Amino acid sequence: EEVPEEIVRLMLLLKVQSLSYGHSAVALSTVQRLIDLYNNNILPVVYTQGSLGASGDLAPLAHLTLPVIAEGEVNYKGNRMTAAALYQQLGWAPLALQSKEGLALINGTQFMSAYGVHMLINAFRLSEWADAVAAISVDAFDCRIDPFEPASHIIRPHPGQIETAKKITEWLQGSTLINRAGKQTQDPYSFRCVPQVHGASKDSINYILSVFEREINSVTDNPNVFPDEDRIISAGNFHGQPLAITLDLMCIALSELGSISERRTFQLISGQRGLPPFLIKDAGLNSGLMITQYTAASIASENKQLCTPASVDSIVSSNGQEDHVSMGANAATKCLRVVKNLERILAIELLTAAQAIDLRKPENSSPKIEKLIGSYRNVVAFNDTDRILSADISASVAFLNSYALGN
Repeated sequence: EEVPEEIVRLMLLLKVQSLSYGHSAVALSTVQRLIDLYNNNILPVVYTQGSLGASGDLAPLAHLTLPVIAEGEVNYKGNRMTAAALYQQLGWAPLALQSKEGLALINGTQFMSAYGVHMLINAFRLSEWADAVAAISVDAFDCRIDPFEPASHIIRPHPGQIETAKKITEWLQGSTLINRAGKQTQDPYSFRCVPQVHGASKDSINYILSVFEREINSVTDNPNVFPDEDRIISAGNFHGQPLAITLDLMCIALSELGSISERRTFQLISGQRGLPPFLIKDAGLNSGLMITQYTAASIASENKQLCTPASVDSIVSSNGQEDHVSMGANAATKCLRVVKNLERILAIELLTAAQAIDLRKPENSSPKIEKLIGSYRNVVAFNDTDRILSADISASVAFLNSYALGN
């Protein structure tokens, strides 16, 4: 399986960044060739397997940098070709690497780091969507506003919890539904505890960000060269343990956003609080959104399995010299699947919550939520009779990627 092109591009950028600090003993021409690949969007073909996350990401980085010497394969302008053919096409000459340069190119944490950066960008986006969709579900399920008011959060001041409560309140501002009389005394945890659960994931993501910001601005190959002191030190900056542990944490933080989302979807279709079973008229004749909750449950359970930590694993390699490894690369690749799964779970909750809100008419949600649902209805219509729902889920995923939440 090949590394996605957007992540390969990040790998090139991060390798250039690390080599540019001057502690890797590489020629400027070598760094410039990597810059040329990046600037011309020439993306080496890199594979997802082959790294133990220590001694650096050896196999993936070897594939990344093979084109420097006109070896390997690249993707260029929509075509896959050998690096040798690309060099002929562009009139480039392959570089002849000098002492230490090959080791500097293949040693480092840029595979794990690139995956992490890509997933962090998506984690912040999906965290915003988790709040937005949860707010729609809160209103659709006729919940109370009390759990989101500041008083309870000030006395337990986790930053993510406070931020989440504030955002949910902002989404619900001006809703007639949230201010209805005669509500239940308490709501299920998947609604009432959104600030606590989403907030814990936010705080985790922010910690993970701090680790990756430090890592991508570091030198991670070996040995390290200090020309001013005339020293060469063989150490262990290639070891990916800081990334492996935080990538495992990212799996857990994002999986929990999906786990609580699926529970809200389940509650919405359960035929409670004045909503019809499966959110469809003539339930029994029509199965409504039953199968979308099945799908969300399946994906949420897969995420839980993917949360088994990679960073507690290790295996001896290199004839016993490399006797403890991070397995951060495996943590990275499975975390990307968790990210994609979370996006689908949130898309299913949006599909469900929007249906429930429309079933509450003529009462309205907040102007902000009604505007979002109005835009959403341009791509996914209200469901009044059974139809193929895979297209609705795909369109909902696309909507999460196109609609600007304005934060």
